[in-house]
Amino acid sequence: MISRVEGAYLGAVRAFQNPMLDLLHKRHAPLVVALLSVTFTAERPTVAVADAHTEIGDALDQLRAAGHGDTLPSGGARELCRQWAEAGWLVRQVLDDDVEVYRLSAHAVGALEVAGRAGGTRARVSQSRVRTLLDAVERLAQDADPDVLVRMARLDAEIGRLQAELDRVQRTGTVETVDDEELLEEAENVLHLVRELPADFARVAESIKAMQRDVVAALRQDERPTGDVLREYLARGEQVMESTAEGRAFAGALRLIGDPQRLDELAAQLDVVLRHRFSRRLGPQQRTELREVVRRIEQGLDQVFAAQREASSVITSQVRHHDPLRDRQVDALLRDVMTGLQAWMPDARRFQPVDPLRRLPVADVEHLRQTTGALQPPEPPAPLTDWDDDGDVASGDALAWGGPHYAELDAHLAAFATDARTADADRATGGVDVAAVFDAAPDALRRPVDLLGLLELAHAHGMTETDRVALVDAVRPDGARRRLAFGGVTIRTKDDTDD
Repeated sequence: MISRVEGAYLGAVRAFQNPMLDLLHKRHAPLVVALLSVTFTAERPTVAVADAHTEIGDALDQLRAAGHGDTLPSGGARELCRQWAEAGWLVRQVLDDDVEVYRLSAHAVGALEVAGRAGGTRARVSQSRVRTLLDAVERLAQDADPDVLVRMARLDAEIGRLQAELDRVQRTGTVETVDDEELLEEAENVLHLVRELPADFARVAESIKAMQRDVVAALRQDERPTGDVLREYLARGEQVMESTAEGRAFAGALRLIGDPQRLDELAAQLDVVLRHRFSRRLGPQQRTELREVVRRIEQGLDQVFAAQREASSVITSQVRHHDPLRDRQVDALLRDVMTGLQAWMPDARRFQPVDPLRRLPVADVEHLRQTTGALQPPEPPAPLTDWDDDGDVASGDALAWGGPHYAELDAHLAAFATDARTADADRATGGVDVAAVFDAAPDALRRPVDLLGLLELAHAHGMTETDRVALVDAVRPDGARRRLAFGGVTIRTKDDTDD
């Protein structure tokens, strides 16, 4: 049986195996914290690999020139970054534009936060911190207690307290002021809470990435039918935020801070705080941290959403483009190759030639499955029946809604030109007016489509455009009337040309 001391010791050993505590426990921990905090900032969460190597190398040179060379490691910037990535303090990734960058892991963010708190203003036991604790416990008790009567009593008491405060303000017209020292304590408490946000967001993003790696690895090793694998992992990829404890906690917090209106209200409230006289007692860094609260929240949200999108895309791509059975076959083939190399290497001599595989082996199949087809050739298709256009006549309604009646329009145009020539009406105008021809036609030839047909006939006969705009009234087959406008056109009929 493990004693209490041994259990505490084993727990401490496991805790110090965490990359965050491991970073702070290393010999060169001050150097790591300093270089990471200078290279990665809230405004610059990711740094290109080449830029990070250059900046860290320059920082090492400056420290050596300042006389700190004895306490610095002997390796260069590239070697240090590689060691930090292997230790889990840096994450190396490729962005959408094929640029390889470094970013801090959640463990590194947590280590920088601990170092910053230890080196800066220490959190004090103040009224603000105690009230935060009491409010949190009260909220927890209210959410955990299902008693309706107790909840109603608490709400009545809260309403009474707020109503009394409202009555006092309305009666006196003044608001009780708070001492500057108490406001300063509350601001320090807010800063203490804000400093924990980046590490929390980073932990959520890394939990999603870890889930992504687990899903892809399980997908490649799954022994179930492909259809079952596809259904399960597609559903898991679509609900990636609900697949981890950190993701579920973040989803709950998102309902509070994800509303743009809520963030705008938070920014306005922080502006009120910074304009108060007590804020002059805050240091420049503390004022900057308060001013950047909303932006840090937005950056954290973007970091989590980017990790969620990447995980969903990777899982979906893996499911769509990779066959688990084929991947297992490739893995088995590679293992067979490695086993063959391990068996061949001990007995192989130096410069011993190896016969290449010039062709793939042919499977030795004794008998193939065979099927016989029908002995008689297939029947040809039945011949198509002749269709007579004159046999089927379209209905009158279909014809009324059809295209222009060219034959009737041509006959009407000729008759109208004859009447106009008899009345000597076209001598003054130099031709037959198309608008007049259309207006003189019966309703069956005054459809909008017939106006187009009449213009086509006029173009064929040789038309002349005038400078005026012609207006005609068209009649649709259902009796509706439409007024149409077009450029005036006249026609010189054949008889007029002969004259």
